[in-house]
Amino acid sequence: MKKIAIIGSSGGNLYNLGGKDPEKLLQEIITQSDAAGLTISAVQFIAAAESMDSVKETTKATVFTLDKYGQPDEMFHGLLAEANKAAVELDKDIARKIRNGHIDGLILMSADPERTNKQAIEAAVEMKLPIVGTGGTSMAMIGSKGANIIAQSGTTGTTSRTRAISFITSLCKIWGIKYQPIIGASSKNHSAQQGNVFKRINIRGIMVSALPGFIAMAIVLALSQIPGLSGMKEVFDVMIQALPVVVAVIAAKQVSDLDEVSIVSGVIAGILSVNGGIIGGIIGGILAGILVQFLFNKCIQWRFPMTTVNIVAGGFSGLIAGLMVYYLLAPLALQIGDGFKAAIELAINFNPILAGVVAGLLIWPAILGGIYHAVILPIVLLEMEKTGSSFLGAVDMVGLVMVSAGINLANVIAPRDKGEAAAATPGFLINMGFGTFVEAAYPFMFSNKAVFAGAILSAGAGGALVGMFNVRGTAYVPTFTAPLLTNNMAGLIIAMAAALILSFIITIIANKTAGLLRKKDNAVKGKIENQKSYKAE
Repeated sequence: MKKIAIIGSSGGNLYNLGGKDPEKLLQEIITQSDAAGLTISAVQFIAAAESMDSVKETTKATVFTLDKYGQPDEMFHGLLAEANKAAVELDKDIARKIRNGHIDGLILMSADPERTNKQAIEAAVEMKLPIVGTGGTSMAMIGSKGANIIAQSGTTGTTSRTRAISFITSLCKIWGIKYQPIIGASSKNHSAQQGNVFKRINIRGIMVSALPGFIAMAIVLALSQIPGLSGMKEVFDVMIQALPVVVAVIAAKQVSDLDEVSIVSGVIAGILSVNGGIIGGIIGGILAGILVQFLFNKCIQWRFPMTTVNIVAGGFSGLIAGLMVYYLLAPLALQIGDGFKAAIELAINFNPILAGVVAGLLIWPAILGGIYHAVILPIVLLEMEKTGSSFLGAVDMVGLVMVSAGINLANVIAPRDKGEAAAATPGFLINMGFGTFVEAAYPFMFSNKAVFAGAILSAGAGGALVGMFNVRGTAYVPTFTAPLLTNNMAGLIIAMAAALILSFIITIIANKTAGLLRKKDNAVKGKIENQKSYKAE
């Protein structure tokens, strides 16, 4: 197993591109080296509290090394001058390991070949160790000493993750080691997705992550209805145009997860995908994410400087994906989105009450069966794309949130067991205060068939009222604000109240009935036990 040493500092330009978070910077390299089967056997990294371009004698600095578990560890914290002295001792130790054959390669970041890192670099030159690194000035100085530099670059346009992947890719190539980069890993979780980039495409995840953007748009729409704030309608129009960009960025980052590189790619693709609506944005973002990773890996294989790698991967991928949507896919994507919305409107126009009843009756089975987030929520967001509110969004608030609140409230006031009140209280508060966490009603629904049936019945009744009053709205907002984000405040309030009260009453009756049956069963059991005892005597 090849062993690597990481040497350097938080640098000047590097400080603003990951150096100010040294633990993450180092952890990214450790994560990628683990994926390649390499070992980070030594670290000597000086992290200053500000860019090295403007450090003073009073600047604080921390020296990082490795702990016994192979993780970044603070060895010293104090003034920069003192930190440099402490780092020199590590430099000697790393130089000794290099000469003894215990280190096979170096990763350098804004290293100091004249002082702090002098001995380790001299030893690496003697042993002809392969060296990769960033920092234009320092790498040029190290190269002039005859170092075996196999890949080098400045830091502009790079990120901690892209640098780490570049370092490990270059070293693995020179050593003939097969390496599949970890994409989407947290700094301490190596169970990230690898291999086929298409496995990281998750439409449901994109839509759920984009939800805050849609809620923000709905809030702007509500504000525009307030006298004196009519100018907010222009803001609303801008936000509608921005939604494809939002989903494109999320999609690109989800697929490639190369930090700022994938974000830039997603923004470019999203801007060019606006004419395709949010489906166009999703397609553009996914294509951008796929191309980001492909171009990134190709540019590293071709040994492009890291700055160029990021420019090509981030800029070209977004441009290519965006142009594909702009010229080819936007009309089709827009038709698909409009088709979903037209189908909803057709059902409502045919019979709004029936449409509401069906939606209400199906919404609990949908969320229990895992269909809600995969199908219903995306349709809600497609409805909101043009108007800021949704028929199914109103059914969601009424049929799920308010029904759950009614069930939880009933179990707070009249629970079957005293312990259930404590479990129901936080659920009720979250339902009412945040418009979410309908799962809080699950324990009561699953333990009592009458409560389960009551939830579906109440949702159906609430859905009927949503249809009757032609309500459009949204969930995932505090219940007291939901009427402000709708086209029919009175209608939504009536539907919300009806669903809550009906589910509350049904749950109360179910709890009382269950309690009476339990008492009757206990009485019968007690009578049987008494008879057995009497016969035994």
